[in-house]
Amino acid sequence: MALVPYDETTELGLQKFHKPLATFSFDWRHLGVAAVVWEAAMVLSTYLEMGAVELRGRSAVELDAGTGLVGIVAALLGAHVTITDRKVALEFLKSNVQANLPPHIQSKAVVKELTWGQNLGSFSPGEFDLILGADIIYLEETFTDLLQTLEHLCSNHSVILLACRIRYERDNNFLAMLERQFTVRKVHYDPEKDVHIYKAQKRNKKEDL
Repeated sequence: MALVPYDETTELGLQKFHKPLATFSFDWRHLGVAAVVWEAAMVLSTYLEMGAVELRGRSAVELDAGTGLVGIVAALLGAHVTITDRKVALEFLKSNVQANLPPHIQSKAVVKELTWGQNLGSFSPGEFDLILGADIIYLEETFTDLLQTLEHLCSNHSVILLACRIRYERDNNFLAMLERQFTVRKVHYDPEKDVHIYKAQKRNKKEDL
């Protein structure tokens, strides 16, 4: 199990995720990068826990969730969360949700298949208040599909939060592509982990006139 199981004896479900020591086991051969808790996910989870955005009662989706850490934290903070990834990662995601959310919160987290740019018909346009992504902009060949997916999932009032390291020029290229369709600004930087968080919202068409 990739995450720390929820313990009802603690005051808050989130406290478990702050333990300095935890046991992790990964199925790297079958899941690849989806089996790892990346530092960007930890930074984004902490950012949500700090109350940077209102989550209670909001609808949220985590893209390319991997272990599902960000979506699980969002559910613990009161959001109704759809946690998505490719089909191969879904059973792993479901087991993490069951192990890390108390029974009365599990109904707030739904695991669902999403391959960027392919099965968008399974999601209503502008369905979510909040779109979350941690370390999801590392493959240049996926950028167009990711942008199409963000465009489909966002309404004019949706907020996108992307946490990432800027490792290569292609990462900046994605941000430039994102800025053509969305207003983008950096809202947080963790110097210890070298992780940036960017906030994006759909451009008002009047702004482009």
